[in-house]
Amino acid sequence: MKHATPAALDQIEPLLQRVRDLGHLKEKSRGVFYRGSNAFLHFHEDPAGLFADLRAEGDWTRYAVDRAADQTKLVRAIKASLTPR
Repeated sequence: MKHATPAALDQIEPLLQRVRDLGHLKEKSRGVFYRGSNAFLHFHEDPAGLFADLRAEGDWTRYAVDRAADQTKLVRAIKASLTPR
């Protein structure tokens, strides 16, 4: 699965903006987010669609992001990961 191209990221720009608006993350390159010095979130594309890989509690979890409901699920997971425990 290859990293998302600029054209693919254009399709999910509103999602990227939602992630940017959360704060706490640094976007090192478009669609590649770090939390501190650790990779936290990035996007992939393949024939099945667009996907996000989110590092939560040390492990990577893959989320589909083609549909609005999927994007909302990802944003919830990001917020949960950013909330101190």
